[in-house]
Amino acid sequence: MAAGFPRRHPLAIPTDIAHHAALDERMVKAVRGIRLLALASWPASVQVEFLERWHRGQAVLPVVTYPRLDFTDVRRELDGIAAAADPEHPLGLYLHDSAESWSRAAALLEALGTPQACVESAALFGRPDQALPGDGPTTREAASHFIQIASELDHELIAPEEQVPVSATALSLQLQSDLDDFFNARVITVELDPDMIAKAAAGATRIRLRAGAAFNDYDRRQLFHHEALVHSLTALNGQEQPHMRSLGLSSPRITATQEGLATFAEQITGSIDIERLKRISMRIEAIAMALEGADFLQVFRYFLDGGQNETESFVSAQRVFRGMPVTGGSAFTKDAVYLRGLVGVHTFFRHALKQDRLRLCRWLFAGKMTLRDVVRFEPLFQDGTLAPPRWLPPWVERANGLAGQLAFSLFANRIRMDRIRDEPVRDPKKP
Repeated sequence: MAAGFPRRHPLAIPTDIAHHAALDERMVKAVRGIRLLALASWPASVQVEFLERWHRGQAVLPVVTYPRLDFTDVRRELDGIAAAADPEHPLGLYLHDSAESWSRAAALLEALGTPQACVESAALFGRPDQALPGDGPTTREAASHFIQIASELDHELIAPEEQVPVSATALSLQLQSDLDDFFNARVITVELDPDMIAKAAAGATRIRLRAGAAFNDYDRRQLFHHEALVHSLTALNGQEQPHMRSLGLSSPRITATQEGLATFAEQITGSIDIERLKRISMRIEAIAMALEGADFLQVFRYFLDGGQNETESFVSAQRVFRGMPVTGGSAFTKDAVYLRGLVGVHTFFRHALKQDRLRLCRWLFAGKMTLRDVVRFEPLFQDGTLAPPRWLPPWVERANGLAGQLAFSLFANRIRMDRIRDEPVRDPKKP
């Protein structure tokens, strides 16, 4: 839903804002060629060749050739932007950290296919052995928890309609209708892409689906709430910013918040199922396995053993090894951010409710930013330097419903399950 916002008159822009807006324009121009996921991903032909060999019982490690890239001039420009930004100013700190993040991504691209790419990836996205927010368990331990729960659940709980496959063509039509209804116009276009390895990818104005892939009803809701109403929406709102156009770009430093927010959107709208959590968690475990020495074939078999078909097992293993040597010891660690980001965003929303500052949650959709950014930006939203989001997902816009769910979450987390002696549900097969 659209929302109006004030804009400053060009002549009224304070010097500090104008200075950082100029740096922001430089950064937007400098990072145009730093397309991390696109340059690190594999061509579809690699999947076709691998699976053909697999079916013949002659599977070998995939061979992927990466472009040789040189971002020396870009990194020099980013260093200059970081040095010119005022670290005492919210926009200056944002620009400094963003420029450093883009520079690190450029270094990763320059090292594609080498162990150094893994070093850069871990610096950008972290590792599975990192603790979750609040000194909780590690990301890998949390992943193991969800994998175990999913494995123990009775598959008879899955409703018949959830087992009916939906073609990419049918899903594209359904999702396009959902988006047109939301915007009351054609703002985001859904397209089929036969050359994709991933099942879906979202940009500001386009969502691509892999032609020939099979989906289900949960996929439709997940794509709508996760990809469209978070990833695409924050890009669109960021492009509306009058002074900071980089808020419409996916800087690597915002990945944990973006994926956490998108996964939280799935959770709070009931669009996530235990199998989805299992897939996310298995990717984290696979990253840990690769870092410990497992090669592509071992990781591919891990996904097969976990219940994924051959195509999806390849896609999942490819996510772990894109941009990396496939012989083991290295991993593209981006997928480790999903659970860490989810816990971080959920905790942030709960604190915002507790402090009567749910406006921060809405402002998170004004562009692509971190949780720390939105707190630092609060005075800039209040004085009109930064524009509030033009579009918001319904679950964020309806603050009463969001507050009700968060309030229950705050209370429920005080209950110690290990101290509940009279179990309301008891297995009659157990004494």
